[in-house]
Amino acid sequence: MTVHPDVKEILLDEKTIARRVAELGAQISKDYAGKSLTALVVLKGSFVFAADLLRAIDVQTKVEFIGLRSYGSRTSTSGVVEITMDVKYPLNGHDVLIIEDIVDTGLTLDYLKNNLATRKPASIKLASLLHKPERGVKDMSIDYLGFTVPNEFVIGYGLDFDGRYRNLPYVGIMKTP
Repeated sequence: MTVHPDVKEILLDEKTIARRVAELGAQISKDYAGKSLTALVVLKGSFVFAADLLRAIDVQTKVEFIGLRSYGSRTSTSGVVEITMDVKYPLNGHDVLIIEDIVDTGLTLDYLKNNLATRKPASIKLASLLHKPERGVKDMSIDYLGFTVPNEFVIGYGLDFDGRYRNLPYVGIMKTP
């Protein structure tokens, strides 16, 4: 595997990610057996994880998208969450599974969960590929977690810096920008 020159270290290779995503899909399928699920994919970072996870889920699933932004072209959150694209259909009465790429401070997910609660879903759960517990500002319960990662800026597998590196097939630590 060729490592991008802007990557200091690969944290999670393709096979490790694929194996864990399959495990998460199996657990979600078991937990939602006999139910209809609405997957809410947080754009843009989680689209790669969501595509793989959704293919691993074996229950009736609708897919919705929401765009959120709190980083811009920086390596740390601004703390201000902006909805850049909202869901197209009502979520009231639906079992909603938020699919997120990474939870670090928890500010974005706290905002999203509070916003979604006003829409009266039957339930809200969270699946996140990555978690950086060292950066936590808001306590965030992650129902389906892929991996815990160190407090480093990570890129690849959908995660970006200034819109780049999303296409890397692995998760790596970015060299200092």
